[in-house]
Amino acid sequence: MDFLKKTSRDKAAGAGKSGIGEMIASRETGVVHLTHNDLDAVGADAIHRMKFGKIVSVFCSVGSFPSILGQISGIHGNGDLLSISDLGFQQQAVAPLKNLKTNGWRIEWRDHHRWKDEELRIAGEIVDLLSVDVTTCGCGLCARDLMPGDPQAAEVARVVCDYDLWKHEDPRSAVLGIVLQKRKNRDYVRDAMVKGVLSDETIEREYREISDEMEAMMEKSERRAVVMGSRYRIVLAPLYGYPSETAARLRKDLSSDMEVLISPGGRFSLRSVPPISHLIAREFNGGGHPNAAGGSFDFSLWEKFLFWLRGKNSKFDRFVKIAESIE
Repeated sequence: MDFLKKTSRDKAAGAGKSGIGEMIASRETGVVHLTHNDLDAVGADAIHRMKFGKIVSVFCSVGSFPSILGQISGIHGNGDLLSISDLGFQQQAVAPLKNLKTNGWRIEWRDHHRWKDEELRIAGEIVDLLSVDVTTCGCGLCARDLMPGDPQAAEVARVVCDYDLWKHEDPRSAVLGIVLQKRKNRDYVRDAMVKGVLSDETIEREYREISDEMEAMMEKSERRAVVMGSRYRIVLAPLYGYPSETAARLRKDLSSDMEVLISPGGRFSLRSVPPISHLIAREFNGGGHPNAAGGSFDFSLWEKFLFWLRGKNSKFDRFVKIAESIE
């Protein structure tokens, strides 16, 4: 069977938002896992499947997290578990969380982003379990809590954290990170991880094919890059794909302190040498880690056109001002 083909048994959600409610309402399992959409999230989902077997998996972006919570909150939980991982606190998520509890869900939330004390208090008063630890990745946190002492889960977590925490000590992590830039590979990699497989012929073949495409996209981003700032050397460039790899390429070639990769709609992925990415992103309706985060410029239609045409935008000045004002 083609490894990219979904089976009727596996309800892992690449489904669009409109299908998530229906998928969860018709669930045949007592565990729903709501997580991010990168390698860390895929690893966390593998850990959940090691622990619980058949589950419903929902992968989402940071921006869609509150709205997806809202869809789930309208469905009766009947005592089932909603496990949230690798997604940080958002104020817009508070009301859906309360509705989920009212509708009979048990909620466990594991995350490794930075939370404020007040955010920990608010969420802790609603959910049944809250575990936040910035020293590991989301997959590592899930492995520690759900599969303590299991060597297979620990190895998966070690390789995933190697990529997510930018250690880059295990070459398998970089390969997996690039392969999972393609959503079509998500289920295959996740199911391989459940079996303890972190590299095989299929994964290596996908990596080689994607690497060629990635090289062309990174070169295109670099050609249109703009360098700004005085306190920091800040590179802003259009994103054509592969944000982490493109940021690393720009930093190496342009000796930058900060890389901002911007999608056509204004969403951006941010990497920084100074540990302030998460603080900057919060000023742009986003969040993340001290050295890697994301947010949005909220481009108007006209601004989208100008950015497509010129690769520049007046909101870049505000970004630089905020970035260079943070101590």
